[in-house]
Amino acid sequence: MSSSVMLKGRVAVVTGSTSGIGLGVAGALAGHGAAVMLNGFGSREAIAAVKKEITAVPGLAVSYSAADMSKPGEIAEMLAQTERDLGPVDILVNNAGIQFTAPVEDFPVERWDAILAINLSAAFHGIRAALPGMRRRNWGRIVNIASTHGLVGSVHKAAYVAAKHGVIGLTKVVALETATTEVTCNAICPGWVLTPLVEKQVEDLAAREGLSVAQARQTLLADKQPSGEFATTQQIGAAVAFLCSEAAAQIRGAALPVDGGWLAQ
Repeated sequence: MSSSVMLKGRVAVVTGSTSGIGLGVAGALAGHGAAVMLNGFGSREAIAAVKKEITAVPGLAVSYSAADMSKPGEIAEMLAQTERDLGPVDILVNNAGIQFTAPVEDFPVERWDAILAINLSAAFHGIRAALPGMRRRNWGRIVNIASTHGLVGSVHKAAYVAAKHGVIGLTKVVALETATTEVTCNAICPGWVLTPLVEKQVEDLAAREGLSVAQARQTLLADKQPSGEFATTQQIGAAVAFLCSEAAAQIRGAALPVDGGWLAQ
């Protein structure tokens, strides 16, 4: 975890932050001095371990909400809890997401609804709750974790691709509506990132194809990511921290790829 005071005194909410990309983002923001509201699922022990990791930064305040991102009322309560526990919300990172793959004609309706609710609608509900306070204080940073699939498609990912394209559109609208303020809204578009979920995909591919884990990793990357390397959660976190900095004050409505060249093809 890096350490600076760039975001000292700021309060950040990071959804889906008990593991993977969200945890990397929460760690990066904490490393720059922000108090952090964690959110996600996990055992009491797992949540305690994550909080301990984040609070390794001296004097840093960290709280936790188990809000279900498919439920607008719980999202609103998470923002209210943040204000009670930590202070007014300065930074909102909409990261929570789920995935399911199937051909369109076989795609279960309930999975479509769940993916749209968590991957897209949750971002809207979070922004809707956080933005009035950001406007009153005339400062805020909204960062939506989209995906390369917010800009291109892939087979069998109808709901995910539709949701992430929606996230990019939502980002642009919020950026335009806040353009004359000190509130910015941007998106980050990761490609393959080495998270526990992706590690599981690698292991499944290795077992299915009779490959070593190293071979399975390269097979997965070769299909899309020209660099031949995974992005890391720390790199995504660093990109979010940059978008929260004064240096990024005139970056608005952007969809920033962190994808090893995926979108350059």
